[in-house]
Amino acid sequence: MFENALSAKNLSYGTKITYKSLISAGLIALAVVLPQLVHLALGQPGGVMWLPMYLPVLIGGCILGEKWGFAVGALSPLVSFLVTSAMGAPMPMAARLPFMIAELAVFAVVSGLFTNKISANAIWALPAVILAQVCGRAAFLGLIAVTQSMTDFTVPMIWGQIKTGFVGLGLQAILVPAIVFGLRALMMKDKNND
Repeated sequence: MFENALSAKNLSYGTKITYKSLISAGLIALAVVLPQLVHLALGQPGGVMWLPMYLPVLIGGCILGEKWGFAVGALSPLVSFLVTSAMGAPMPMAARLPFMIAELAVFAVVSGLFTNKISANAIWALPAVILAQVCGRAAFLGLIAVTQSMTDFTVPMIWGQIKTGFVGLGLQAILVPAIVFGLRALMMKDKNND
């Protein structure tokens, strides 16, 4: 979606890369800050319920596409871990980090596969988000099933956390398409004004 808006402005390749890099960095920063705010207000259980890091990752996939979305999804938990480790309280925990990198990468890639459809009609953001959520959570659970003999995580434990997170997923299934719809309207307005 963002690529189409940039192409409509006839921007150079380098300028497009700069814009996409800035948007990606902003989304990654948001993916670091939002969990901190939720944990500050609601504690660790709030993070499991509301899944605040997922929101900017899903937005990134929808507007940036699968390649740039992948970078946002994979880097968000890693940057969060590095920043919060420097502050003395790593989030996510080191043991959970590889699973979250994989999960959020899947979230972003799946939602990013819809970016051209979203560019044509923003209603596609809804199935993009829902399919990304299902695939991402399934990837997380599948990885746990494969590695549970080597980690402290079990399938029942993670399934319990997934069920707790249904509230956050439901909210994101409403918020992300609404945000994407608004962003698309802004991009179309700019396109029409050129």
